[in-house]
Amino acid sequence: MLGRPKLGQLEEDLLQFQNQFLATGTEPAAKVVRKADKRRVESMKDEQVSLDKRDVVTFKDLPPSLTPAPPKKSKSKSAHVKFEDEDPEDRLDHHDRHITAVLSKIIERDTSESSISLPLNLGAPFPKAFHRFEMKTETRPSSARKSIFAQNIAAKKAIERDRSAGVCSSFSNVVPSASDGQVPESESLLTNSKRGFPSEILNKTQLSRIANGLGLDRPSTEQEAVRIHEENIERLRNMSADEILEEQKKLFAQLDPNLISFLKMSGSAHKSQEKKKPSQKEKQVTFQEGQTISGLDVEPEMQVVMTDRASTASEKQLLHAEEIKEDIEETVQMSECHITVDELPVKPQKEWLHMDVVEYEKIEWMKDLPPPKKKKTRKGMQARFSFSGDLVPPASDLPVHLGLHHHGEEPAEAGYSLQELFHLSRSQFIQQRALSLQTLGNVVQKAKSGELASSLQGSVLKVLLDAGFLFLLRFSLDDAAENVIAAAVHTLKLLLVCPTDEEYLDRTFSWYQGAAAYPFLTNQVEEDDDDDEEEDKDKVESEEGKALKESEKPDADVAQTDLIKGLLKMNILKRLRYILEVARPVPLVTIDILHILIRIARHSSEACSQILHCPRLVESIVTEFLPSTWKPQINSEELLQSLHGIPCSLAMKLFRVMACGGRNTSAILLNKYDLKSKICRFVVQDPEDLHLTQQEAFLLSTEAFRLWAVAAEYGQACTLFNDLYPVLVKILHSLPNTEVQKLVCSTTWQLSQLRITALITLLANVTKTAGCAAALQAALTSDCGGKDHSPLPGVSWSHVVGLQTSMHACLKHFLKEIGSQASWEAVQNVVTVLFVYLGVYYNKLQEQPSYNPVECLQDLEQLDSEVLQPLLRDSAFSSMWEHLRSCSAVCNPNSCCPGPESVSSLVDLSCEGEKPNNSLLGSKSPFPFLTAVLYLINNIVTIHKGLIKKFTFVMNFKGLQEYLVHICQSTLHVTHASAWILRHEYHFQYLLLKLAVRMVNSNSYVAQQASLYHTVALTLLSRLLPGSEHLSHDLLSSIVFNQEFVPEGKIGGPEAEDLSSILHLDVIQSSAAPVSAAGIICKPSHGTLLREAYSLLPTIRVCYSIHFAYLHPAAVRSQASYEGLTHLVQAVLLPDWKGTILPADWMFLPLINLYDRVSKVEIKGKAVENLPHNLVDIVTNSLRWVLLVETWRSRVLQDLPVAARVARLMCVFLTGNDLFLEKPVYCFMVTLLSLYCQPKILNELDLEMPLPGLTSFYSLYVKLLEQFDSVSFGDHLFGCFILLPLQRRFNVQLRQAVFGEHVGVLRALGVPLKQFPVPLERYTLPPEDSLELLRLYFKVLVSGTLRLTFCPVLYVVTVAHVNSFIFSQDNVPQDMESARSSMLKKSYLLTDEVLKKHLLYYKLADVESPVGFQMYEELPPIRCKRLESVLGHALQK
Repeated sequence: MLGRPKLGQLEEDLLQFQNQFLATGTEPAAKVVRKADKRRVESMKDEQVSLDKRDVVTFKDLPPSLTPAPPKKSKSKSAHVKFEDEDPEDRLDHHDRHITAVLSKIIERDTSESSISLPLNLGAPFPKAFHRFEMKTETRPSSARKSIFAQNIAAKKAIERDRSAGVCSSFSNVVPSASDGQVPESESLLTNSKRGFPSEILNKTQLSRIANGLGLDRPSTEQEAVRIHEENIERLRNMSADEILEEQKKLFAQLDPNLISFLKMSGSAHKSQEKKKPSQKEKQVTFQEGQTISGLDVEPEMQVVMTDRASTASEKQLLHAEEIKEDIEETVQMSECHITVDELPVKPQKEWLHMDVVEYEKIEWMKDLPPPKKKKTRKGMQARFSFSGDLVPPASDLPVHLGLHHHGEEPAEAGYSLQELFHLSRSQFIQQRALSLQTLGNVVQKAKSGELASSLQGSVLKVLLDAGFLFLLRFSLDDAAENVIAAAVHTLKLLLVCPTDEEYLDRTFSWYQGAAAYPFLTNQVEEDDDDDEEEDKDKVESEEGKALKESEKPDADVAQTDLIKGLLKMNILKRLRYILEVARPVPLVTIDILHILIRIARHSSEACSQILHCPRLVESIVTEFLPSTWKPQINSEELLQSLHGIPCSLAMKLFRVMACGGRNTSAILLNKYDLKSKICRFVVQDPEDLHLTQQEAFLLSTEAFRLWAVAAEYGQACTLFNDLYPVLVKILHSLPNTEVQKLVCSTTWQLSQLRITALITLLANVTKTAGCAAALQAALTSDCGGKDHSPLPGVSWSHVVGLQTSMHACLKHFLKEIGSQASWEAVQNVVTVLFVYLGVYYNKLQEQPSYNPVECLQDLEQLDSEVLQPLLRDSAFSSMWEHLRSCSAVCNPNSCCPGPESVSSLVDLSCEGEKPNNSLLGSKSPFPFLTAVLYLINNIVTIHKGLIKKFTFVMNFKGLQEYLVHICQSTLHVTHASAWILRHEYHFQYLLLKLAVRMVNSNSYVAQQASLYHTVALTLLSRLLPGSEHLSHDLLSSIVFNQEFVPEGKIGGPEAEDLSSILHLDVIQSSAAPVSAAGIICKPSHGTLLREAYSLLPTIRVCYSIHFAYLHPAAVRSQASYEGLTHLVQAVLLPDWKGTILPADWMFLPLINLYDRVSKVEIKGKAVENLPHNLVDIVTNSLRWVLLVETWRSRVLQDLPVAARVARLMCVFLTGNDLFLEKPVYCFMVTLLSLYCQPKILNELDLEMPLPGLTSFYSLYVKLLEQFDSVSFGDHLFGCFILLPLQRRFNVQLRQAVFGEHVGVLRALGVPLKQFPVPLERYTLPPEDSLELLRLYFKVLVSGTLRLTFCPVLYVVTVAHVNSFIFSQDNVPQDMESARSSMLKKSYLLTDEVLKKHLLYYKLADVESPVGFQMYEELPPIRCKRLESVLGHALQK
């Protein structure tokens, strides 16, 4: 038997009883049984069986379909359903309606929080009975009959309404009447007395503005409010001021701050109301409970975004109270506005059934909206948009027929918010879904154009994308309604595609190296692997691992990083293919889809590959939109119905962009999908003979030429050149007969010149391929080892030999128009491409076996005399150099900055809107033409050295010199929007420098400006972008380390530096050179070291070339593009843009590489054994080059912080244990230290800023301290680098690291004061304010860890700071004051008399003094008083 719980037992005993019961396994006395609904089980079984019998088609990539819910059943039917196994007694109990069954189900109502009121004392024994005849009779129509209960309720509501109105009128001192006059006081009092509020109380007692009696369940709420108010006043009179303040603090802590501010403002408004003049207008706002606020009528200002803020706390408080006040007004207005019969749009009639009683509350929504009210607010208001995407101003009174008013949270406000548009896009009505998507598309279009930037805070695109806009569009593409699909496609196109980006990319296609562009990939931050093994993995495996890792990410994470990758992961290509192939939409939707596919293809080579391998996508586009035959007559109506079966230029452009992704993609398109026949079809026939619109016909022919040109860039489709040679030559021969002046404003000429430039670009690429044929044939003939060779192209040099004659004739014809501005702008693009072609031709000519030098030189002289010299000496050509600076993207970084709606996950070129004429892409830009001219001149002077002198005047233009000076001084922040534009300008700078290299020995002006050209070369080398590695290698080989471009080494630059050091012109602190631990004294002067560096520039070049060997594969790929080696070109698309090729600190790169190698080995706990044998030579050459650049080209390093340069030099001490003790290394380090310790450079030294390549300077400094403690041997140079970051203005953590964790280094920091190059004032001023550090200072001094003989510099610094601290009399916190007094007392009681005298009698730091500072002979009076105040009697004793 189990015992029962007894009194006093706890919960643990009950748990023990439970466990015992469960252990016995006894059946419980009561059992809870939950009966299942048999009917539902049976129905669900039937439904499941029926569902199992259906044929269900499932798709792998689609989400599971939703199972429909079971149909609802009628309650009346279920009430009469009977079951065989149902107990009749239970069924009778279920239907029992006896009084006992009803009472058994009664549940008592919770009245714990309800107010309880005592019965009123009426003086009668019983309450008065209510009689019907006592009701007030009202005359009402017969149709509006009410029950007795309804009449009683209505009467009570009327009484309560009159009573609350009486309280409102009594609580307001001034009540405006219908007119502008005031209500007389007697009338107000009379009104109050009629409503049960005694006028005696009003005259005797001031009423409370808070306790008004509302909410009390008593008849005389006004009297009760007065009584409560009098009790409060009496209680306040009996309290002291301190008690009142204490209670006030408690209330402030408990109440809401908003409520407190409102009450304060209501009180101030009430007080100010009494002082107002009678002529001022007032308005009254009534709470629902009856409270009021009075204030002036001020017309509020309306702005969408208020950027200014209240300047003072009182203004903020007033503003917040006004906002509360406005909310109350709005609430009261909504509660008091009732609809009347006159306001109904349809008047009720007596004949209507059951409409005799009009329920106005239910039809109040039918009345007209109140007029919008302007709010005085400084908060950002929710943006609302019209259907066209325009921003709707708040409180704008727009007509209702526009459809911008809806039943949202703010029905009075016109327009739709983004949240409401998202909600509307999931509507069940097709028209609403389509309308919302169209509106969102218009908003995106307006935002990207910058029209909303001035009115909205933040980015609209970022808000949309964060809210899942991309997924909304993707879901909408799966809609079954055609108009919803059309709206979704159009909105997606507006989000992804920028038409002006495509326009400018097409415009630059025929420039020098213009077909190449950067992929639209986002810059993703990848985790760096520290393991060498991981770095040495095969590239294929790493790419596969990266793709696998990316495939495991959710779609949202991928889309957040890159929108295009997110769309590809969501199978956007398959859906677009279905829409094109099956849905066959209208032409506008088809065009939008092709635009989207072009934008996806520009993303990357991987995206091009996915488009290529998407099932039936390319086949459908080729079949439907590039047919070889179509209906000759096309009516406009038929064209609007469908674009299928009609050639489309966008389809050809898509394949051209895809072909840029790689040579394999291009080969598949040409061969598998037979695009060669399509090219022939639209190239052979004249555009005017195609049965298309004029613009579409010319664009289709132009895109066919461009696709062919891209294929020829890989050496493909060149066999077509032989087949179509007559057609191409016919077009060329027609150019000299063109009358340009008649075609200046002709639309046909504007379209025709695009076709002509594409044709000449094609011929240039075919000429490159033909130029490689001889070399490939020779390699194939000479090699017998069976190595893989590129196949021979289908064209040879003999096929292109005569083309330069036609180009020459075209140039002579078009250059006649250079004098006319309008005519020149019409033909400038064609002339530019002609110059590029001639440059390509003569570049390949000298490599051919059939090259005849005599004929070639004669041709070049003829070209120079007939074309180049007249052009170069023309005034119009001279004026082009004056526009370099104004059109430069380097000199004007804002011309290519990202747009206001740029988002990190979607890359664009920020070309929204037309570029100004004075920009690099503008119509007046001289860069494309001058680049082509310089390219041709460089190739000419390479072959014909005698023509160099004829082109020397090109370098003498004043505008060119101003441009070169300015680009060296400008600072750039490269983004995706500027990278592709800057690349074209860098081509111009590179070709100009190449021409300067060839002229430096023959042109005296170039020789005089050699230092300027050298600075430009160094600046350009640090700015070159991926894809230009060949240019970097060429600059390093030809000009950067060329002694001809460092004239300071020949004209007395080293001697000038020595003289400057002697005369102290640099205001450098005169300090002796530090002596090394090995006894090395740096005897060579600054000038001697510079002379040595200048003489060894070729050796330095070899050193840097070795360290740049990791760029060799990229340089080979880049060389194939720039040198026209078409058989080696892998992709026209440039590599991913992730920054510049070389870092800004490439001068220090050998030091950094050596340090990284040592660090990786030491992290693994291994000994450093694989350092190069010529380690000293590598470091010395690097230091030589750094010294030369710092001295003569310091402008180049202006973008690299001084702290970063110092940190790079510190790597020398961390690379080897005794590397810094080598004499050449030591001498250059001493000289560089003296340069960085100049006052001007020291002022620029900032160790707090983030440094490139370093996580933090503190971590590097800690490593340096550990290295110094281990291997320094007290070296003075090493000690100077340790002391340099300990200046007072730098982070206190650096000083705490020395005096706290690495206090042992203090015994070895024996740098003499006269050898230390930094003034001591930078360490002693201002006084130290860190109490923890001051205690460390005092500790190392008292303990003897820091002495004058150990570390003179830090000894002076610590004594100065401790002395300033102990004698300071500034007001400080208590802990600082107690520490100061304690430290002073301990200093006075020191047994070390020398230290005691130094701490008490310190006066001023002085390097010439034996102890490093001056001392007082006697304590000043102020210090004596301080001692007396702290020591007191101890001082007297």
